[in-house]
Amino acid sequence: MISEPVQLHIRRHILASGDLVAGLDIGTAEVCVVIGERTENGGIEITGIGTSPSTGLRKGVVVNIEATLRSVESAIEAAEMMSGRELHSAWTGIGGSHIEGINSRGVVAVTGKNRETREIGDDDVLRVLEAARAVAIPMDRQVLELIPQSYIVDDQKGIRDPLDMIGVRLEAEVHIITCSVTSAQNLVKCVNRAGFRVNGLVLQSLAAGRAVLTEEEKELGTALIDLGGGTTDVLIYSEGTPYSTTTIPAGGTQVTSDISIIKNISYDAAEKIKLTAGNCWEGTGIGEDEIIVPGVGGRAPLVIPRYEIEEIIRPRLEEIFFMVKEKFDKLTLSRPLGGGVVLTGGASQLSGATELASEIFNLPARVGSPLSVGGLVEEYRSPAYATAVGLVLEGNDRELRSGIERGGNKKSDGVSIFGRISEWLRREFF
Repeated sequence: MISEPVQLHIRRHILASGDLVAGLDIGTAEVCVVIGERTENGGIEITGIGTSPSTGLRKGVVVNIEATLRSVESAIEAAEMMSGRELHSAWTGIGGSHIEGINSRGVVAVTGKNRETREIGDDDVLRVLEAARAVAIPMDRQVLELIPQSYIVDDQKGIRDPLDMIGVRLEAEVHIITCSVTSAQNLVKCVNRAGFRVNGLVLQSLAAGRAVLTEEEKELGTALIDLGGGTTDVLIYSEGTPYSTTTIPAGGTQVTSDISIIKNISYDAAEKIKLTAGNCWEGTGIGEDEIIVPGVGGRAPLVIPRYEIEEIIRPRLEEIFFMVKEKFDKLTLSRPLGGGVVLTGGASQLSGATELASEIFNLPARVGSPLSVGGLVEEYRSPAYATAVGLVLEGNDRELRSGIERGGNKKSDGVSIFGRISEWLRREFF
């Protein structure tokens, strides 16, 4: 048995501080790249952030590959410039209205490590997860995530880890997230054609939850509402694990479009007004100041009272929240959402969004920014970067769990992480 100090030494040897983990969030309005550098203890420090306007997606789905890959190239180049490092691959987020989530259950007889004692082993857990995974999925869809919620051993419910328990019957309750095969392939193709490799596709709302939610909020039950540009992704946690996944085909770009059309101004001017003076709750104290929009083609500037902008933004955001609430009302949760509602994504920064959400859902609400990780804290502590930061954290966790090569961002000698451990042990201790 290797002692704990030696294990720590091994970990520090393998997790050299030159390893990079990158998250690529390709959204409808913006492409965001976050570069994290792995520390000696396996943690992450953010060293680079890059963004670029996104013009090749509609409602989270790629509709123009050339435009999307140009946006990806531009964002990665900006992140590389900030970090001073070169990327070769990234964990990529996927979302959009094609995402669907279902709950399933599987059951198997325990074969066990020892047939006499019937201890549940790894093989039993894998078999029950495969049984739960065996649901009818159309040919044009694929399983993106399979997340165990809880296990049941001989009618004993609520078990998180059944390994080494004794039983005859093992059941698993899982949450299965599926996506369109062609949407996933087009997304990967864009990244590959930009000259980078996709380490894996991760659900965007799952990544955002990893970045902004605490373990206590997940345990109490929380609704994460990611207000993106073209879509609003909703992920509900119940008793510590994802319970429901859904997407609303509306987001921040609809708010901008409403301002542009109603006030007859350019889309860029409407976006600027939304970001600087956008408000959807009359009690947030903005007052009755006026907004001046520069004239075009020699015309006089347009003066717009702030309250008129509120009258445009609030109905659209109310519509989105009511669509989400309609999804909530169809769920049969075992307990109320004690953690309330957490808003994230770029559109969550609208003044008064939390007050409006709290009124509609009748739950406490807050804006979720990425929890402090390290590195360029002031740069990434914004809801707009929640998904990209979460992709870095989730990618780091998956790499450490599976022992794959370090995201392709270091030259690989063809030896697995376990091979390097064995070689180092032989060299240092034998």
